[in-house]
Amino acid sequence: MAHTDTNTSLTPAPGLGPVAAIMGTRPEIIKMAPVVLALRAQGIPTEIIHTGQHDSMAWPLYEFFGLRVDHVLQLQRQTPGLAALSSELLTGIARLLDGMRPRAVLVHGDTTSACMGALAAFYAQRPIGHVEAGLRSGSLAEPFPEEANRSLIGRLARWHFAPTPAAVQNLAGEGITTGVHMVGNTVVDAVQMAARHVRERRSAGHPIDNPDYRWFAASGLPQLVLVTAHRRENWGEPMAGIAQSVASILQAQPQAAVVWPLHPNPAVQAVVQAAHAAASPSVQARWRLSQPADYPQLVELLDAATVILTDSGGIQEEALSLGKPLLVLRDVTERPEVIACGAGRLVGTRPDVIGATVQQLLQDAALREAMRTPHNPFGDGQSARHIAEALAADPDIGLAPSNRPTQQALSPTA
Repeated sequence: MAHTDTNTSLTPAPGLGPVAAIMGTRPEIIKMAPVVLALRAQGIPTEIIHTGQHDSMAWPLYEFFGLRVDHVLQLQRQTPGLAALSSELLTGIARLLDGMRPRAVLVHGDTTSACMGALAAFYAQRPIGHVEAGLRSGSLAEPFPEEANRSLIGRLARWHFAPTPAAVQNLAGEGITTGVHMVGNTVVDAVQMAARHVRERRSAGHPIDNPDYRWFAASGLPQLVLVTAHRRENWGEPMAGIAQSVASILQAQPQAAVVWPLHPNPAVQAVVQAAHAAASPSVQARWRLSQPADYPQLVELLDAATVILTDSGGIQEEALSLGKPLLVLRDVTERPEVIACGAGRLVGTRPDVIGATVQQLLQDAALREAMRTPHNPFGDGQSARHIAEALAADPDIGLAPSNRPTQQALSPTA
């Protein structure tokens, strides 16, 4: 079915409020922070709506990027489940947008907050920009519910900021061809910023406070495996399989250490902690379970890792950007560029497959080096600037003509 851009008529009236940037989960904040900074640098008034899903992890991120939050949605979360969360987000964001009357609304990626933010903006007849548009796994069940969220936002958005040619093709396959800008992925902007900060601090003799990195450095072990896992489809038995694979890897590789920053969800923590407790003392001594790391801390761990295991979307892009071998703990990915360029492999959640692949990588330096890609398919770290320039050039954003960028400045980077 051909897509009709019915919302292209949703143009802001003169004198309306700022651009509203909606974010609330850790990945959203990391990837939207460079966009907010770039919009403000272009002279576009921009305010942040914080939706609060990852509240305890959010405020250090805002501080690191030097951002002040303008509006905070106080989630009650008294009823579990996606339906209750969606209802609460939709109602709360709609109320904030009604007061702000923004000239445009920006959402990121595939979260419930992004989907409900786009829907609230559509109901308020505000034009929507979708940052990281066009990613598709091809399976509504993986990742769940993120694949459906992305597709729904794509039907509502006016501006589609796609990170790669494949994302542009995905949109075209759904009939979405207008308002599409291929700009790269803003995670490259963020990870380059954080890595530069971490390295400069270390070389100046004032390293960042990072207990996980200090633990690894003090261990004297030469190899670090970094693990993150939280996807809903991996809860339960798949998560147990991932944890069992970590124990087997450490049993077979005495020169390796594992750091696993645990997701705060109890469904994840209980399974991983049980596997850790059941491991031998020698394995436990080289397997560190920790709290979620602040972004600079996580980037320092990514930078130090020999191999990375993750079911996260953003870490796939960050690991590739830092030249690290990556194993994706899923059966499909909406970031096929990671696999196509050779930087990552899909290994699922079977312990035997994960264990064998990690051991092969730990034992073969040439194989690890072959997974380093000289060209980053997600861009060169200028994605946020290209998004800001595209919006600044749009007359409906209301930027003074003298401040608008030229068309030449809008050339794609990916």
